[in-house]
Amino acid sequence: MTAAHWAPGGRALAAGLLAQEWDLLVVGGGITGAGILLEAARRGLRALLVEQRDFAWGTSSRSSKLVHGGLRYLKEGQFSLTRESVHERDALLRDAPGLVEPQSFAFGDYAGRKPGRKTFLLGLAIYDRMAGQHARHYFRAQEFLAMAPHIRTDGLQGGICYQDAKTDDARLVLRVLQEAQGLGGAALNYCAVQALLREDGEAGRVRGARLRCGISGQTHEVRAKLVVNATGAWADRLHAQPAVRLRPLRGSHLVLPAWRLPLAQAISLMHPKDGRPVFAFPWEGVTIVGTTDVDHRADLQQEAAITQEETDYLMAALHDQFPTLALAERDVLATYAGVRPVIDTGKADPSKEARDHVLWQQDGLLTVTGGKLTTFRAIALDVLRHAAPQLPHWQPDFDPQPIFAPAPVPDGGRTPHLPPGQARRLQGRYGAQAAALAAAAQAGELEAIPGTETLWAQLRWAARHESVQHLEDLMLRRSRLGIQLAQGGAVILDRVRAICQPELGWDGQRWAAEEAAYLALCRSHYSLPKARA
Repeated sequence: MTAAHWAPGGRALAAGLLAQEWDLLVVGGGITGAGILLEAARRGLRALLVEQRDFAWGTSSRSSKLVHGGLRYLKEGQFSLTRESVHERDALLRDAPGLVEPQSFAFGDYAGRKPGRKTFLLGLAIYDRMAGQHARHYFRAQEFLAMAPHIRTDGLQGGICYQDAKTDDARLVLRVLQEAQGLGGAALNYCAVQALLREDGEAGRVRGARLRCGISGQTHEVRAKLVVNATGAWADRLHAQPAVRLRPLRGSHLVLPAWRLPLAQAISLMHPKDGRPVFAFPWEGVTIVGTTDVDHRADLQQEAAITQEETDYLMAALHDQFPTLALAERDVLATYAGVRPVIDTGKADPSKEARDHVLWQQDGLLTVTGGKLTTFRAIALDVLRHAAPQLPHWQPDFDPQPIFAPAPVPDGGRTPHLPPGQARRLQGRYGAQAAALAAAAQAGELEAIPGTETLWAQLRWAARHESVQHLEDLMLRRSRLGIQLAQGGAVILDRVRAICQPELGWDGQRWAAEEAAYLALCRSHYSLPKARA
């Protein structure tokens, strides 16, 4: 499946794809499903991915944006998960420059605050050993304040610094899908499973699914040798009797302007109320503050949103760590909340639940859930190992390969107006398509949108090539403007319309309806609770 299938006219081509028989039908268009599609296509399987909403609509566009080794999991004794996460983090840093970037973290050492200096440094020593690295981590108070200005100084004895990484989670999903398509995989958004197809009636083996296109309303029966349920927190919907109990946990975040909470590196702290880890870090021209970890009891088919209690919790952390900045709710540009697929082991504290992934097979349906953003490749390979016995003519090699094929950096000589650092950034997000994106830009479109690092040209490319079906797809996932700009970027929508409406082929009535729906979504689910009307 090529990029052309993502274009608006690509829905007509979808019927031909759905009429074929596949080795693997992957249900779920988040990072786990995308990773499975990539690794399957890389190993010669005919694989199709379908997503009931938009790619990365659920957890994978609402994560904390961190690609980390799971330092905090060490205290829970999850050494194997931490080791795997460290190795996968380093692989992403190596294979996805410009999309996955190093991020330094600073943790203040305050008198009487847990974890103590010795405990933290012991954890970092283990962390370093897993990564095959060694670095200086502890700094005296004056040195540390130069690295982390604006933090509370009362009781500060020094500070600890360590390295992890960050990414644009939605663009990571899209880059993985792009790589998978280049290897022969296929992916369709807004294509929901209505029912599983079985041999010999309801009790038979799963052999495919009946799909309904959310754009055309048409239904299709798709046959596959194996169906993989990679829907994360939604995994129970395809199972009458799931083998594990899921505990959906909501993680909510605040987004502030970088000038209001200026950080050179991430600040990690323990919340003064309950000792849970909270962080604030620079990301794409803004500062993200998170995360909460609470049981999510709302309907999973509805968007998750931050509550006032969660808002108060994160603001309390900011007031404690940055008292001189006098931060207030009026400083918040946007909020977002996602639901994590965590396995329920009965722990009272949601934060102590394991982040491992689990798999089980039931009558031709292979389900995977749990896990974390960083380890998507390891999860995908585990899925394929379990799938192999169901595909007897397939003889794969499961050795990890580079996550992404090497891609040329857009030629700065041919695009002299490309802002500094943007060649690397585009290479990371678009791989082999980066040069074509830059070449397709019209006058002024290689400039960054004010307040962000996003180029206007990225919007044109997304509208033309990336299966944008609704305005929210463009503003919240193909770009992240909906959480980087106040009121979802309402002030720039006229120019967005001028660039994207001709590419999308929407008439004036369709654009107006899309804009109204998008702004209403921003108010109801990406704003502070008090701002919702």
